[in-house]
Amino acid sequence: MGNFAALIHPFTILLMPFFRNIAVFGTVIFLLLISSCDRSSTPLPRGYFRIALPEKEYTLFDSVFPYTFHYPTYAHITPDSRASAEPYWADLVFPDFRASLHLSYKPVTGEDELFAYIEDGRNFLNRHIPKASGFQERIFSNEENDVYGILYEIRGREAASPLQFYLTDSTNHFLRGALYFNVTPNNDSLAPVIRFISDDIRVLMETLQWKNR
Repeated sequence: MGNFAALIHPFTILLMPFFRNIAVFGTVIFLLLISSCDRSSTPLPRGYFRIALPEKEYTLFDSVFPYTFHYPTYAHITPDSRASAEPYWADLVFPDFRASLHLSYKPVTGEDELFAYIEDGRNFLNRHIPKASGFQERIFSNEENDVYGILYEIRGREAASPLQFYLTDSTNHFLRGALYFNVTPNNDSLAPVIRFISDDIRVLMETLQWKNR
């Protein structure tokens, strides 16, 4: 045993630099593995944030305006403050979603005027076509309340107004609505909110009534 030990001792001295290199190399590998494990355990950011949606509940809008409707309790109505605003124009504001539904009302005094309002609405809609990937028309009819119109669903990531509509009784009233978000348009991430508010817009359309028919 002693001879064997005596023979291996000089050999071990010669190999010590090699062992030191192995130790250094092993330490580096260990640190890299620890670092990579830490990185892999960090959750990656999601593409879109989860948006909490409130419970559906509605209340009646009834004022000096020539129309009434039901709107959600998590929204509020303010007069339209734009310089171009006319009487009975308003914004249905959704503060939690940084969204507003612009409502513009026009009295109708004749068939030509009604056609002009409808054409203006189509021209306004066409402004969004270049950034839209498509759109769908949903015809609306409520004979009991004498309310008729169309809901436009505008698809496209950068479409500024994803939902628009108009309602009329064909003789005295015309109401147009357009939904906008006070954020950079990204309708992919806003899709759950757009679907959520579209239900509210349908309720508005279904419950709308003219005060003088």
